Amino acid sequence: MRFAGVGFVMLAAICWGISGGIADILMTKGWNPIVISLYRGAVGFICFFAWFLWRFKQNWTFSARLYIWSLLAGVGVAGNFTFYFLSIQASSIAVAATLMYTAPVFVLFISFLVRIERSTWFKWGCISGVLLGIILLTGAYNTDSISASFLGAAAGLAAGLSYALFIFGFKHASSIGKPQTTLTFAFFSFCLILLLFTDIEEAASVVTSSDIGWFLLLGIVGAGISFIIYLIGIRRTTPTTASMVAMVEPVTASLFGVLLMGDHLTTIQLLGMMLILLTITLLSVKQSE
Repeated sequence: MRFAGVGFVMLAAICWGISGGIADILMTKGWNPIVISLYRGAVGFICFFAWFLWRFKQNWTFSARLYIWSLLAGVGVAGNFTFYFLSIQASSIAVAATLMYTAPVFVLFISFLVRIERSTWFKWGCISGVLLGIILLTGAYNTDSISASFLGAAAGLAAGLSYALFIFGFKHASSIGKPQTTLTFAFFSFCLILLLFTDIEEAASVVTSSDIGWFLLLGIVGAGISFIIYLIGIRRTTPTTASMVAMVEPVTASLFGVLLMGDHLTTIQLLGMMLILLTITLLSVKQSE
């Protein structure tokens, strides 16, 4: 059963990595990243709502705290999806996916501020390692030729911060209600938030466009199925194993970008990516212990 859990988590991470490639295809076709994010979340919401209704009586929970934390999680997901796609548009899939995985560092910083975590040299060493990896990955050390734009790097880091917000929101909400309920309310608030910033005419034109299949595939793979698979998998394995296996996502996204989208990574960028992933993996293992 343990290996089945690892398989589910890995499959979910692969789905998330592929979703970045699908989004890159849609942005190449001229679609706005916010519209792409909206459809990814909206299709996901339909999947979660169906899951919620399947056992409505068991899943229903009336709690103001549940709604508040679910709303916070929805804000985090909205920011994560949108900033992730903006980072892909401004830089590349590989840069965006790797920077998004700086989320554990933001969680650590917030934990320091609210005194949940104790400051140690190991933790500060992990932060330094991630920052060094970011410098190598984005080419910030070379002011004459930066390999990733400032907007792409900033959006990638914002995606990581939003992902950290989702972690906090979902963790508290799931302790009150069931995952089906939390995901349903979180993605419902996600859709309401993005509707405020979306070009309604462009969003409506998706339905009659030839790219509707890509949008549906993005939502099903990148939100609906992947989140459900991840929740099933994480129940059958340890958090440490799940966090390490989830690192398949940036690897998948990078391979998707290199093999199918024509992205190119230099040796220094690869070293930066490896340093970020290695440091965050060590941090995740240590935190779980």
